[in-house]
Amino acid sequence: MAQSKELYDAILNGDAKKAHAATEAALAAGAVPLQLISESMVPAMDEVGRLFEAEEYFVPELLLAGRAMRSALEILRPLMTASGQKLATKVVIGTVKGDLHDIGKNIVGSMLEGSGFEVIDLGSDVSPEKFVSAVMEQKPQIVCMSALLTVTMPAMKTTIDALTNAGVRTNVKVLIGGAPVTSQYAKEIGADGYSENASGAVGLVRNLLAVA
Repeated sequence: MAQSKELYDAILNGDAKKAHAATEAALAAGAVPLQLISESMVPAMDEVGRLFEAEEYFVPELLLAGRAMRSALEILRPLMTASGQKLATKVVIGTVKGDLHDIGKNIVGSMLEGSGFEVIDLGSDVSPEKFVSAVMEQKPQIVCMSALLTVTMPAMKTTIDALTNAGVRTNVKVLIGGAPVTSQYAKEIGADGYSENASGAVGLVRNLLAVA
């Protein structure tokens, strides 16, 4: 990881400008996009997650690390597209219908991107129909749904039912999360998993893919 240690450090320290410069420098030195992602960005975001779980990092640090990671991806994505390179796994993510909160969803999306997954972010207040359309068009392996309000939690079950009715539920693993959500609720509505934080969500996605 010698040629991309600066990128690793920039992401770990949440420095978007340095991450951008380090990415350009590594590419100029001959690194390829997927190599930078797997050898520098993924380990950096894994370390960010570890520090968060150890309560050495908090939400502001997660947001800064995510911003630094995205500054590197802005350079790498066009190069990957031009060369036909693709990330192995797609994840569709969104906050369910009726819920406009997106900070937690954004943190999870950033952690997943930094962990080497292609993230399709549908935003907030996402209808079941929009989730279904995204699954049919993007063909992801994972769907992540977030809700911060107790009154919007039922939209998670409505969305799972919509995926079932559209005949695509068996094509994806469904993860749910958010302040009022519990593992018991995930079982009740037929979700494949639940995580209480972004770092846990990344681990859960990896576990589900390994099982699949």
